[in-house]
Amino acid sequence: MTAKQILDSFSETLMQDDRILSPQERELLMSLLQNSRAVSGSDLGTQSAVTAAIARSVGETVAQRAFALLGGSIVEQILARSGIPAAAETMPDATVHLGAPQPPNPVPPPPGPKAPQPPNPVPPPPGPRAPQPPNPVPPPPGTKAPQPPNALHPQHGLRPLSVPVQQSLQQSRLDSDSSVGVLDSPGIARDQCVVLDEFLAPQELDELVSYTLQHEAQFQSSEVISPNGEPGMIAYDHRRSRVLMDLGKHEAVILDRIRGVLPRVLDQLGIEEFPVRHTEAQITASNDGDFFRAHSDNSDEMIASRRITFVYFFHREPRQFEGGELLLHDSQDRGERHLSTGSYQTIAPQQNQIVFFPCSLLHEITPVECHSRAFADSRFTLNGWLHK
Repeated sequence: MTAKQILDSFSETLMQDDRILSPQERELLMSLLQNSRAVSGSDLGTQSAVTAAIARSVGETVAQRAFALLGGSIVEQILARSGIPAAAETMPDATVHLGAPQPPNPVPPPPGPKAPQPPNPVPPPPGPRAPQPPNPVPPPPGTKAPQPPNALHPQHGLRPLSVPVQQSLQQSRLDSDSSVGVLDSPGIARDQCVVLDEFLAPQELDELVSYTLQHEAQFQSSEVISPNGEPGMIAYDHRRSRVLMDLGKHEAVILDRIRGVLPRVLDQLGIEEFPVRHTEAQITASNDGDFFRAHSDNSDEMIASRRITFVYFFHREPRQFEGGELLLHDSQDRGERHLSTGSYQTIAPQQNQIVFFPCSLLHEITPVECHSRAFADSRFTLNGWLHK
């Protein structure tokens, strides 16, 4: 049977079964489709070829997992109801699977007593195993096949939503007046984030890097809000970096992509959906010695409507800096201040990766090491906030 027939024959409930397709695999499919549309633009022929390749592999994988999990009888019943012969099309040997290992080819038993039969295979539970890309389908004549985003490579696969990049807790060295040495007391806000890899299409990433380097002269020193609530204060002992407020077309590109994943992000963060009434976005360049001490993004009255912080990492290749990690602190609510408990999770900057977390979360940026001190070698982020 064909992939389309498989997909059409299985019910939506079966497709939503995490044993058939895990949430991470469904998230990857959404990212693949979004990026393929962005790369192919209005070329309907190319879009059709990419969609067919994805549908074929997904249909084959769903069918094989259903056979292993539910047995052949239920699949045969579905095919019988749809009027499709069970042997209409055999699965190719080179099928690319989204994560479920397949048993080796059976070897005929030697002559003699009948060998015991192994138990029915049980598929592994859903987990963070990186999905594999579908087999490519040649595009129609006269069209150019789009290049898939790097998310298709196993080493750059989609990270599971809400799973931190480095989960081990480490002890932070904070000033004594901003650290609380209690890890298990009530009221502690545990760190929460959603991390997505390969967020922009390769062409979009290249254009963003080029735009950033061309506008070096427009970057200005980063500012903070003063203790009395006045904006526009420069405090090099608290924050040191440079920012660009005019993002050109790239602001619309990143915000459009964020809107596409926001419902899933909010669900993973345990935050109810809310109307986004205002957005802020900027490009931040951090060079040798630049940093941002522990802070939250909605601690002042004039920015109290901020709800979600996003940080998109990018840089010129090859990368010429070290450090600049994003630390997300476990914190404790102490009236008007959130104080660190002394533990945190670390997210190292990765090309074309975006991180979402609540604006109230205490976080900081560790010092950057950039030996060349050239602007083009900086640690760049396109970061901003969604307001309720």
